[in-house]
Amino acid sequence: MSNPESPHGVDVLDQGPALRFPPGFLWGAATAAYQIEGAATEDGRSPSIWDTFSHTPGRTVAGHTGDVACDHYHRMPDDVRLMADLGLKSYRFSVSWPRVQPGGSGPANQRGLDFYRRLVDELLANGIEPWLTLYHWDLPQPLEDAGGWPARDTAGRFADYAELVADALGDRVTYWTTLNEPWCSAFLGYGSGVHAPGRTDGADAVRAGHHLMLGHGLAVRAVRASRPTAQLGVTVNLYPVDPATDAPADADAARRIDGLMNRFFLDPILRGSYPADLRADLRQVTDLGHVRDGDLPIISTPLDMVGVNYYSRHVVAAAEPGAVPDPTPSCWPGSEDVRFVDRGFPVTDMQWEIDAPGLLETLQRVHRDYTDLPIYVTENGSAFVDTVVDGSVDDADRLAYFDGHLRAAHAAIEAGVPLKGYFAWSLLDNFEWSWGYTKRFGMVRVDYDNQARIPKFSARWYAEVIRRNGLAAQ
Repeated sequence: MSNPESPHGVDVLDQGPALRFPPGFLWGAATAAYQIEGAATEDGRSPSIWDTFSHTPGRTVAGHTGDVACDHYHRMPDDVRLMADLGLKSYRFSVSWPRVQPGGSGPANQRGLDFYRRLVDELLANGIEPWLTLYHWDLPQPLEDAGGWPARDTAGRFADYAELVADALGDRVTYWTTLNEPWCSAFLGYGSGVHAPGRTDGADAVRAGHHLMLGHGLAVRAVRASRPTAQLGVTVNLYPVDPATDAPADADAARRIDGLMNRFFLDPILRGSYPADLRADLRQVTDLGHVRDGDLPIISTPLDMVGVNYYSRHVVAAAEPGAVPDPTPSCWPGSEDVRFVDRGFPVTDMQWEIDAPGLLETLQRVHRDYTDLPIYVTENGSAFVDTVVDGSVDDADRLAYFDGHLRAAHAAIEAGVPLKGYFAWSLLDNFEWSWGYTKRFGMVRVDYDNQARIPKFSARWYAEVIRRNGLAAQ
């Protein structure tokens, strides 16, 4: 694939000294099933919570749904050839639970599994390593009707599903992620309600988070029992959390948000315990009776790797004196009063501040405080408004975003972090959850009217990064 000239000051074609990544560094891109597959009712697939949520009036922008999305279910071979043209070494995709196990229980749906068998075979035929995520938010609707993730039984059902997928695909798939961003599933899905299933109960959100992690541990054991050589991990979305000032109240606000955002998952999974201060905070919301003896050893079942999704940083402050509590349902149970501070940094189309040094800080923290395991950046990317001009998309902002964050990733490696790979989010423009099709994260533009794919300048640039295994020096 040819590369664009770079008028933006970011150019891997520079012939000077380069910033090289270690040999064997795994370069990839990532997607999620409900965001790209479409074919929502084909070949035995049953509804997920996102089907129900997106078809409920007022839940998504303009009533957008994932019914068709990028039509990847029908266009998969062409999409894999596009990946090969970009030189991807790995592709991180998720399996649709309701496509493989309609209803969330019972035997596997072989027609659903056949799609993933074809996908894995196509990837391998093109020299691309499959990286399989078992859960990217598409809980079968009948399991939600039975209580969803706040119900303990859902964790067991997830382990059963994981075993079905491992039995079918484990002979060809080495890398396995159990959960993608359990914080979003728990606290956006059951706390603020802005994600499926749209429930708004802080105690349910806390229970959901715990049972997601319990399901993770049970799934690790199930996959490992089926496929002992599988490389198993989990993907968590992490944010550095800083106080807006040196005031003790702001420092405490940062402690509380860091507890809910980061330590709620890192500590049980990698240390086998909940932090004492977090437990004290959560007792405002729940008595923690859902945490049973034996849960934490399951949750902390040893892993082979850790996935980190990084997008931005949180800067927070305590509530203003006399402030009236916000009645809007919150994704921060017990810390609803904390204010999130806008620092005036450049932002993406999601209004997320661009803070590449935060990636370095996050990777160093995970390695320093939690684990010597291999770490992968399993998502990193940005949404911007793109314009097609003469059949091309010059997405300079996205290209610069990738460049800055890859430099931070390289600095982490130089600082001793065992970072082994990087997955750009996302391969394709897609259904961006409650934002529908109004936010574009893809390196490849998708015309939703005719499903045409247009590699943006960032895709061509990334292909050259992969080819050179590095960046131009600055």
